[in-house]
Amino acid sequence: MLWNVFQRSLQIGIFLVACISAASAAERTIYLTFDDGPLLGTENILSTLKQENVPAVMFMVGQHVESNSQGRALLAEAKALPLVTVGNHSYSHANNHYRHYYSNTDAVVADMLRANGVLDLTPKVDARLPGRNVFRLRNVSSEDLSLNVAEWQREWLDYELVAEAGFDLYGWDFEWVHSNDGKPVQSVDHLVREIDHLFAYGKFVRPGKMILLMHDEMFQDKFDGTRNLKALIDALRQGGYAFGDISTYDQ
Repeated sequence: MLWNVFQRSLQIGIFLVACISAASAAERTIYLTFDDGPLLGTENILSTLKQENVPAVMFMVGQHVESNSQGRALLAEAKALPLVTVGNHSYSHANNHYRHYYSNTDAVVADMLRANGVLDLTPKVDARLPGRNVFRLRNVSSEDLSLNVAEWQREWLDYELVAEAGFDLYGWDFEWVHSNDGKPVQSVDHLVREIDHLFAYGKFVRPGKMILLMHDEMFQDKFDGTRNLKALIDALRQGGYAFGDISTYDQ
């Protein structure tokens, strides 16, 4: 009799631990996002995501699809992966002249819509504005805190009208930074320690949910690029993090 009670208690304990672990994972969700593809690193990212079976968003640039000889093939490959979402990152990427780009609201909207045509996306489209950490979602509206008040006053209408044109705008919570040559600045171990620290304080746009920004060019080296991304995914899994599909972010 006592043995049966002990076994039952043990089963209940295991069940509770599993529930707590599941709840903990749900409160520690990371959304992997990659900007600026298709570029040389895009193929390495896609192959790693497929192998590791994790969701991610590829925010692609329309001009890169057209100018890269493998651009359309990489776009098609990304769209063929069930766990990969292709998002809009503009047509021109502002030609990296952001203040000039955001000085013409109609042109910004037109540039985003042009990218939809190249990427074959129809509203409602997951999107990220070039050079701006801005959210415009059903339940979330957040500004780019790196801008001063005057810049924000000049640009806020751009964000609003792009959203009204059929775009769900996603910024980011943290970035895996890269140098001018495309190589990651933080090691994987360093990055994971930073992520652990941020989750300890919970300073995110959505509680318990971190959007991690990366760039395709960081993974252009066939060996190091693939190894780094796989090492990051493995380390986050071991740390008890879950990987989220972007469709669940605003829920």
